[in-house]
Amino acid sequence: MDEILRNIFITVLTLSTVIHLWLARRHIHFVSNHKNKVPDAFKKNISLKDHQKAAHYAIAKSELGSKDILAQASLLMLLTLGGLISKISNIFDWISSSTLRDIAIILSVMLISSLIDLPFNYYKTFKIDEKFGFNRMTKKLFFSDIYKQMILGLSLGLPILFVALWMLQNAGSYWWLYLWVVWSLFNLLILAIYPTWIAPFFNKFSPLKDRVLKTKIIALLKKCGFKSQGLFVMDGSARSNHGNAYFTGFGKNKRIVFFDTLLERLNHNEIEAVLAHELGHFHHNHVKKRIVMMFLVSFIGLAILGYLKDQLWFYHGLGIAKPSDGSALLLFMLVGPTFIFFIKPIMAFYSRQNEFEADRYAKKHSSAKYLKESLVKLYRDNASTLTPDPLYSAFYDSHPPALQRIARL
Repeated sequence: MDEILRNIFITVLTLSTVIHLWLARRHIHFVSNHKNKVPDAFKKNISLKDHQKAAHYAIAKSELGSKDILAQASLLMLLTLGGLISKISNIFDWISSSTLRDIAIILSVMLISSLIDLPFNYYKTFKIDEKFGFNRMTKKLFFSDIYKQMILGLSLGLPILFVALWMLQNAGSYWWLYLWVVWSLFNLLILAIYPTWIAPFFNKFSPLKDRVLKTKIIALLKKCGFKSQGLFVMDGSARSNHGNAYFTGFGKNKRIVFFDTLLERLNHNEIEAVLAHELGHFHHNHVKKRIVMMFLVSFIGLAILGYLKDQLWFYHGLGIAKPSDGSALLLFMLVGPTFIFFIKPIMAFYSRQNEFEADRYAKKHSSAKYLKESLVKLYRDNASTLTPDPLYSAFYDSHPPALQRIARL
């Protein structure tokens, strides 16, 4: 059984990596072939220069992404079948507490993974985004964010990791069910406290001051029967020139947040249309449905781990010489994403249908004309390619391609 699992893992990892790279090459080739002609639907609003900028930006990101994929696949192979996890485990043999030893091993692997990913994030920010005029982040702020992420990750992650390991050891055969309940409640807590406790850790939020716009938005919220804790402007320009708007929070603790860069680019009618689209997500319960889906996936995942935890072939087949509760959890976190890679197109398709639903809601409660105008501006100003490879887009994109979306509007 060890050998069977090892061969399955090698096959799945290799196949998923090859598909990743193949789709990226298709995307690069397709975008490059269509960069010299603006699609007819956008000719009046997007210049050839802007269209080519978006193409080169997409190509640069895809080329970097391919290198990142290879690096992560190589690291996963090294950690598992290469025996690196076992070697790290041996380093911490001096720790008498099995729980603390497992925590040390898991944190070490997460640190290695983060260090591997760091050069790619740095290059994306200070080479690619800088070249295309999107980066506004200083190196000091870049590393400050990493430090804050580490502090936040340890503050929130260590308690839940300790609880998970304690349950693995002490909660009996249904530990996975109890952990699922704790994990679900933990995620709901994070959703509730994110707007007021976590988000301000990285960005500054100030109340929307534009009285005319505020009056317009409040009227739309009343029309749609939506209640929030306030309208806020985020200093997105401190890090990037990209513009966006989003809802955050859960239950009564919802906030509407606009990037300051978005408010600079769109007029009041266009902002109202963008907000109507976001309200469409809440009207159709897309957020709640995704939370339920997340809970369902975690339930199935933990149930599978509950079985695998007691199978020696699970450890030996993935390069772990000395099984432990911590190594079971770590292997599942590392290897799980490789096996669910192939359902990405289904998840992306579902997400795109949600976007179409939200667009229809925006048409009904605002204006299709202004939503189209806002989208065109965002495509142009964010350098979003208008001509992605269809197969690549179907596999990855959570939002419909520009041509499809504008055509439906």
